[in-house]
Amino acid sequence: MATVTTMPTESQSGDLALLGLLQLVSPALPIGAFAWSQGLESALELGWVNNERELEHWLSGVLEDGLGRCELPLLGRLQPAWAEGDTGAVGEWNQWLRSVRETRELAEEDHYLGNALVRLLGQLDLLPEDGALPDKPGYVTLFAWAAHVRGVPVRQTLIGFGWAWLENQLAVACKAMPLGHTAAQRGIERLRPELVRVVDQALTLGDDDLGPILPGLALASAQHETQYSRLFRS
Repeated sequence: MATVTTMPTESQSGDLALLGLLQLVSPALPIGAFAWSQGLESALELGWVNNERELEHWLSGVLEDGLGRCELPLLGRLQPAWAEGDTGAVGEWNQWLRSVRETRELAEEDHYLGNALVRLLGQLDLLPEDGALPDKPGYVTLFAWAAHVRGVPVRQTLIGFGWAWLENQLAVACKAMPLGHTAAQRGIERLRPELVRVVDQALTLGDDDLGPILPGLALASAQHETQYSRLFRS
C-alpha cells in the first residue's frame, strides 16, 4: 500500500512553531546559558542588589535599557534578514552586536553560546547552507536563524528570548542571593507585563535608537571578571 504524505495544517504548523520556540528557550537546551550571570553576581557582591525589590528594579532597568535597545530590536532585524536570504545584513548586525559588548565577559558569553548553538543545530541538521553564517556568529544571530527555521513569528521570537533571559537571571539570584523560588515567581508575575511592553517598543525603534545604556551593568561585569569568589563563569 502506498504511503500518503500529508502537509501539516495551518494549526499544526503553528503548534510546531510554538514547540520549536519552547525548545529554544528551554533551560534544558545544552548550550551552557546557565553558567553566566551577566554582571548580576557582582551586583549582589557589591551590595547594589540586596533583596527581592532591588532585584526587580535591576532587572527592569536591564530589560528597558539593555535588551530593549540591543538584543530584542536586533532579533527583529536579523530574523527577517535570514528569511530574505540577506546574508550581508545578517553579517552587519552580527558585527554591530559584537562591537557594543562593553566587557570581555559579555562578548565571550555571546561568542561561546553562539558556538554551542552552532554545534547543536549542526547535530540537528538545522544549520544554514555553507557560506551563509557570518564570521564568528553570536548567540543572538543563531537564535534568530533557529526561530526562522522553526517558523516562529518575529514578535514571539522576541518574547521567547526575553523570557529565557528573565528566567536565567532569576535562576542566578536563586543561587547567589539566595532568592527563594516563590519570590522568583513573584518577580516573574511583576515583570511579565513589562517584558511584553518592551518587546512592542523594541519593534518600533529605528537604527539610530539602538545601543545599550547600562553603565552599571558594564561596571558589574568588568568587576566580575576579577571577582575573587564566584559561582558563574567569567
